[in-house]
Parts: sequence; C-alpha cells; structure tokens
Amino acid sequence: MLTKDMEPIPDLDKLSVAEKDALIRELWPLRTLARELSEQLTALQAKVTELEARLALNSRNSSKPPSSDGLNKPKPKSLRQRGERPTGGQKGHAGHTLEKVAEPDQVVEHAPPPFCPACQAPLPAGTVIEARQVFDLPALVFEVTEHRVLVAHCTCGKLCRGEFPAGVTAPVQYGPAALAAAVHLTQHHMLPVQRTAALIHDFFGLAMSEATVLAASEDARQRLQPTVETIAQAIQGAELAHADETGLRIAGSLHWMHVLATDLMTWVGCHAKRGRAAFDAFAILPNFQGTLIHDGWKPYRELPCQHGLCNAHHLRELTYVYEELGQAWAGRLIELLQAANQAVKQQGGPLPAAQRAVWRAQYEDILCEGETLNPVLPKSGKRGRTRQSKATNLLLRLRSYADDVWRFATDRNVPFTNNLAEQAVRMPKVKQKISGGFRTQNGAETFCTIRSYLATLHKQGHNLFQALTQTFQGHPPQPRFA
Repeated sequence: MLTKDMEPIPDLDKLSVAEKDALIRELWPLRTLARELSEQLTALQAKVTELEARLALNSRNSSKPPSSDGLNKPKPKSLRQRGERPTGGQKGHAGHTLEKVAEPDQVVEHAPPPFCPACQAPLPAGTVIEARQVFDLPALVFEVTEHRVLVAHCTCGKLCRGEFPAGVTAPVQYGPAALAAAVHLTQHHMLPVQRTAALIHDFFGLAMSEATVLAASEDARQRLQPTVETIAQAIQGAELAHADETGLRIAGSLHWMHVLATDLMTWVGCHAKRGRAAFDAFAILPNFQGTLIHDGWKPYRELPCQHGLCNAHHLRELTYVYEELGQAWAGRLIELLQAANQAVKQQGGPLPAAQRAVWRAQYEDILCEGETLNPVLPKSGKRGRTRQSKATNLLLRLRSYADDVWRFATDRNVPFTNNLAEQAVRMPKVKQKISGGFRTQNGAETFCTIRSYLATLHKQGHNLFQALTQTFQGHPPQPRFA
C-alpha cells in the first residue's frame, strides 16, 4: 500500500534499458541491507525472548535462592509425587508429647473449703481425686562460685598453699556454661553478637559485653580446630560426599563458603575463590576418591573421582523449560525421573539391569525430542564458545553425563538429590541474612570451624550446649568419624 509521501511505482515497460540499469544499481545495496536488518530483527527477537524468560526465573524453576524472589514469590509446589509423603507425622515416627512424671519436683495441694457449703459441717481431710502437672523453667539466675586458695605453715617453716583449678586464671571470669551459651546462640542459632549479649542479660541477669562473646567464639575455635581437621580427613576418605558452595560477604567483598557433607559429618570452609584454587587450598577434594554428589559445576567435574549429579537441580530446570518455554518433552522427563526415583525407593536399592535399560531407553527418546526442538547453534566465528539457550545447555548436560544423572539407580549409596549439601548451606545463609556478613576473615573462619563441629554433632544426636560446655572445660566430645 502506498502512502501519500511515497513515490508511485514507475511503469517498467516504459523505462529504457539505461533507466532500468540505474534503478537496479540503486536498489541492489538495499537488498543486502534488508537481509542484514532481517538477521538483526531475528537476533533481537531471540534476545527479547531470552530476557522475558529470564524474568520468569525463580527459586522453583532454577537454581536461584528463595531470597532472590523478593515479594513476587511463586506459589509453593513440591516436586514430590502426590501421596509420597502425606501431611502430618510419617509412618514409624515415634512422636513427642508431654507426659506426666512419676516424681514431680514440687507438689501444690488444693484442698476443699474447711466447711461443707451445703450443711456447714466440718469436712475431713481430703484425698487426691485428680492431678495436673505444669512443666516450666526454674528461675534463670547466674551463680557465682568463689575459689579460695588456703595456705598453711609447716612446723619446718615451709609455707604450703593450695592451687586454683585449671581454667580459673583471673580474679573474675565467666564459667564454661556462660561461654557455651554465648557460642551456642551466635554460631548455631545465628544470633548477632549484640543480641546474644542482650539475651544472656535478659535471661540470666548476667552482663556480658560483645567483646566477650567474640572472644568466646575465638576460644572455641582454637579448642575445636583439631576435631574439625579430623572431620575433613574423614570426609576425604568417605565413600560418598556431597558438595556445594555459596556466596559470602567478608569485609565488604565477595568470598565463597564451601560445604562438604556426609550422613554423619559436615565440614564448612571459606575462601576468596570459588573453584579449583579453593579446592587446592582446602586440600580435601583433590584427594577424594569416592563418589561426589554435586550440581554439575565444571570445577567439580574436573576432580578425579566418580560423580553423581543432583536431580533436584534438573527437575527445577526442566520445570522452567516446561512451564515457561512450553516444551512438552521437559514435562515427560520430569515424570520419568520421579517415577524412576520412586522405583528405586520401592526396590530398596539399585534397579535390575533390565529395568534400568527400559528407563534409559525412554530417557534417550525424550532427549532426542528435546534436541530436535533445541539444536546446538553452530560456531559463530567469534572467539570462545557459541552461546546456547538454557534448554540446549540442559540437554547437553543430560546427554553428556547421563551415567551420572542415573547414578542413583545403579549405586545403593547415591541419593537422587544433593539435598544434604544444600541443607548444610542453608543455616550459614541465615547467619548472613541476619548479620549481613562478616567484618573480618578471621571471624568468618571462626564461624566455619565452629559450624563444622556443631553441624556434625547435631547430625549425630548430641546435646550441643552440653558439648560446648565440655569444650570450655577442656574435653570437647568427639563425633563418630565412620
């Protein structure tokens, strides 16, 4: 359609050969320009699609943490299959409730009035008809123990004196239970130093400065360092370990908190680097010979050990491809992986070879369908790798490391997810959210050391407050290392 500003198309039959040649020479460069503009439009449309999809990323369909969702949090949707774990207490769970004790600490009797309200006759002594017990806390007050050293003069003239107990080194000082409470609150319950001191004062009436809380943590770190080093060595020799890492602010700059976990132990460390430099500095993973469960990050893949990939990550990424990109193959792969995981649970161990072959054949068919919709882009001619879409990168990983994806179905010890490491990361992230980070490298390392010890003992059912009290008494309880 012509607009009033456009010249009308000339009658080509009335143009001379020279005029036609001139018109062709004028329009020919526009042909190349139109092709270039079309290519740019295609690239821009792809970029807009990518940016719109990126806005749809959240903690449910990607590896983004829940804290990044802001106020626009997605509706919770569990990846568990319906009926797998019903609401409420699970079968076999003993449960916990208050039960009456045989010997209460004190008894308060509530007698009837001395005279009958009906006839005014005196009443005999009453008998117990019903009893109710109230569980409460005693008065929380601190105790002061004074240690006095005595001296005696022998008949021979020698002056003999007693000795203070080990650990009693100052005219006034805090005892092991008070120091244990400070460390327990800051390093396990993640309270800031100032609030820890305030809580101890409110609960027990005991004034404690922030410097004392920090000093108690540093003291605990020195006492627990040998035990945490043994934990690291034990994890290095384990048959199976889980690994993860997360960002950490130290002195205003980005560092990384690394976590290694087994069913019995947890080790936490911090480093300025995220990858191989940190692994070498910690000297744990480079010599690890078992099976390492992780999220597929390249530095983990380069370690000389057997690998298992976290399928919780895969399910989240597949959810994004299925819900946001509308690709049905991703939904079928979610169902396939979940069904295979359920089959492993019902089997109580690795699946038989014939059954695995059936699952893997379906897996291959689904991947082929996804690869048809998301072909690998050819090399662009620019330096470096050609950027691929999220769906293509996911398919490449699922194809290249299929044996690691299905390790849960072949190895009895390998779980379906890397949740053990992600759980170990969760509480340190709470610490960072509450306190905003660490002011010094030493403070971060102190937290990592104490956290490694407390997380390990927590897994093994220890009373953490009692363990810290014994630590300040010079006898830290040792966890099981195998």
